Order: sequence, then structure tokens, then C-alpha cells
Amino acid sequence: MNYQTNTPEIKEKEIKARVEDIIDLQAIKKDSATTLKNIIGLIDLTTLNGNDTHEKVAALCRKGIGVRDNTMNIPHVAAICVYPNFAQVVSKELQNSGINTAVVATGFPSGQTFREVKLLEVKKAVESGANEIDMVISRGLFLEEKYGEVFEEIKAVKEACGEAHLKVILETGELENLTQVYTASKIAIDAGADFIKTSTGKIKPAAEEKSFLVMTDVIKNHYKVTGKKVGIKPAGGISDTKTALKFYAIVRENLGEAWLNNQLFRIGASSLLDKILNELKA
Repeated sequence: MNYQTNTPEIKEKEIKARVEDIIDLQAIKKDSATTLKNIIGLIDLTTLNGNDTHEKVAALCRKGIGVRDNTMNIPHVAAICVYPNFAQVVSKELQNSGINTAVVATGFPSGQTFREVKLLEVKKAVESGANEIDMVISRGLFLEEKYGEVFEEIKAVKEACGEAHLKVILETGELENLTQVYTASKIAIDAGADFIKTSTGKIKPAAEEKSFLVMTDVIKNHYKVTGKKVGIKPAGGISDTKTALKFYAIVRENLGEAWLNNQLFRIGASSLLDKILNELKA
């Protein structure tokens, strides 16, 4: 497929200025307890390590469920995110909890494997209980400007997901500029992504406010044209409340209150939950 893009040139200086304005406008404070509780409900609680075990993953599931406290208005997390071989463990632990089973797939984190392998991995993960798939785009193909191939691969993965939601990881830290971030976002959305996601968390830089703002611009433009809401997920390096609040502020200011729920906004994190809970107890 010859995928055509009409990407405007994105000027980094202008995007940085907008980020600063948004963050100042929201007057980020550490005493915003209600917002922090809302953020807990947006978290994809994640473990993606080579030393993950069944018990470690099961314990993470119990933690995600156990954080809920109705008297304090603290919700459970949105999802537990793991490697695909743990999908069955997670779906069993989370049964009837209301928490989603998310897995990374398509040769995460590099995406450097055969398309047939990627699609098989996705199908096996869904068969094992995953109801959310976090795929990585083929950055090599994208950087070669083989946009049609990137589009077709995402489309094929979306089909392989069946009823499972698809989050498409752009790995913005491996893209060369914000114009490419815009293009990759648009390709992912046009190919059927339910969410677009910043990063794998395996490289630096990971989630950055400037790339994230550009991604929200693409989502906003898509909504204006089609009336369809696409979700967004920053991930990678979001390990403290101040950073999480910055991403929350960008979504609230640029996309609006309608996006401030876990159907349209997630935050991928492994240690953020503990930081928020400690702050709420302080």
C-alpha cells in the first residue's frame, strides 16, 4: 500500500512553549489528592523484566486489586501489563476484578522479527486471556519511510486482536523529530489503533511531554474530522507524582475532561503507584 501523509511541519520550539504554558496553567501541586486518586485508576501497572516469574506477576495482580479502598475513594488500577507468556496467569488472577489483562507483543521492545511471528504472538496472547495488546511499530520501516508497510502491519495486528483493544507504541525516543511523531501517530490511528502510546520504557528518552502533546494534537484532529475518540498512553520514566501530573495536565487541557478516564487515558508505570499511595498517606 502506498500510504500518503499530509503531515504539517511540527516546530519543536512552539511545542515546547505550549507544554510550558499548559503546565503553568494547571498549577501542578502535590496536594491535589483527588487528581492523584484519579491517576491510580489510569495506571497500567507494569512488570517487563527478564527475571519476571509467575509468582512475581501474580503478586503484582494482587497489588493492583488490593489498592482499592472505597472509604478513601481510591480505585483499583486500570490494567496489569506483562509479557505475553504471563497472560494466562494475569487473566486468572484478575478474574471478576474489573482490571484488564494487557500484554506487550509483536517482538517487544524492538519489533525486529517476522510479521508472521508478531501476528502469532498476538493471537496466542489473546487466546491466553489478554484483552489488551500493546504492540510496537517497526521503527526501521518507518524511518525508511515505508509508511504503507507500517500501516498494513498495524492493521493486520488489529485484526489479530479480535475483541482485544490495541495500543500502538511509537517509541518516540527512536524517532528523529516531532514531525515524525505526528506522522507515526496518524498512521497508527488510521490503521485502527484504539490507543497510541509513547514508549516501551526500554530506551531513553522515553515519555517526553513534547512528543506527548503532539500525539494529543493528532488525536484531537482525528476526533474533529471523524467524531471518533482514540486513547493515549504515556509510558517510560513516569515514576513520580509530579511527572504524572504533567501528562495528566496535557490531556486535560488539550483533549478535555472527556479523556480523563481509563477508557481513553492510561499511564504505564511500575513504581508510580507506590509513590502516589505514600503521598496520599503523608
